Amino acid sequence: MKKWNLWMKTAILGQLVIAIVFCGPVLTSCSKDDNQTTTRQPTTKEYFTLWNPCPALTVLQDYVKDVTNPSSANFIKVEDRIATFDMDGTFVGELYPTYFEYNMLEYRVLDDPTYKDIAPADVKETAQDIRDFVRNGKKLPDHFDMKHAYAAAKAYSGMTIAQFDAYVKAYAAQPANGFTGMTYGQSFYKPMLQVFEYLKDNGFTFYVVSGSDRFICRSLVESIGIEPNRVIGMDVKLISSKQGDAEGVDYTMGKDEELVRTDQLIIKNLKTNKVLQISQEIGKVPVLSFGNSSGDCSMHNYCMGNQKYRTATFMLVADDDVRDHADLAEGARREAKWREAGYNVISMKNDFKTIYGDGVTKTAFSFE
Repeated sequence: MKKWNLWMKTAILGQLVIAIVFCGPVLTSCSKDDNQTTTRQPTTKEYFTLWNPCPALTVLQDYVKDVTNPSSANFIKVEDRIATFDMDGTFVGELYPTYFEYNMLEYRVLDDPTYKDIAPADVKETAQDIRDFVRNGKKLPDHFDMKHAYAAAKAYSGMTIAQFDAYVKAYAAQPANGFTGMTYGQSFYKPMLQVFEYLKDNGFTFYVVSGSDRFICRSLVESIGIEPNRVIGMDVKLISSKQGDAEGVDYTMGKDEELVRTDQLIIKNLKTNKVLQISQEIGKVPVLSFGNSSGDCSMHNYCMGNQKYRTATFMLVADDDVRDHADLAEGARREAKWREAGYNVISMKNDFKTIYGDGVTKTAFSFE
């Protein structure tokens, strides 16, 4: 309990540190003589200082230069420059030792003193599946993504949106298992953050389209400046805090009420469900798409099928077992599959100068 209280207290401090790193003020030099007229020479911004020269980066830069050139036949209007990004394994770590939301559910159900003794049997079974997988290498049951989704809906039911946000951030403030010098909430792939910056400066609007819970994603990406209305993910039904069993169409929410999570799963945002959500929430077909797994192929293919504009798609491959916990055989299998599908491949081993930044070191996993 003391450890959990410490996580809760340090969560806010962690968020402030990240905010300073990513959103700190830009300082500019001043003339020594305020009365002297000076001419400032334009500078070229360096976007990809954390990347090695690589084919995928060349493709991205050539693509952006082409579609943002008003003289190009492939010019894309600013309002149609839509890019979609998966989250786990695309710009947030997922090998510590599994997805963030799996790790958090395992803690919630098996270790959290406020919940572990009241967790339903099926939710406990799901959490134990995760524990057996990460600690003993036992294969997860078939269709576990859906089993997890239903269990997670139940495990956080009754929390207000604010309470759930605080819970996620507190857990994210823990040290990331398998690394030193980094919390879960800091586990962004630093080179991919430079892609966000580059696209933003070139008039693109990017959306996070994840299989993870929408509100988990919102909590994690807040620190890097991604607005909540640009996050799409798994959804559970929400109700007003005094709504009870009444249907939303029959109930008028009061101004003193809050939104509360229920145990009813609406959608698991994977594969073709990602495409459906993009169509419903964005209303435009993306021109750029970034992912790392088979759950992102439908999103990529939807992008590639854009009938109006030139497109490009990218898949990250976890192929670095020195700086991260990659399965090299699985990485090689995926790379071959992505190339055959026509996606551009980003190698974390060869293309990234760093993954998580200075001071972060891979270690063995540890379980208490």
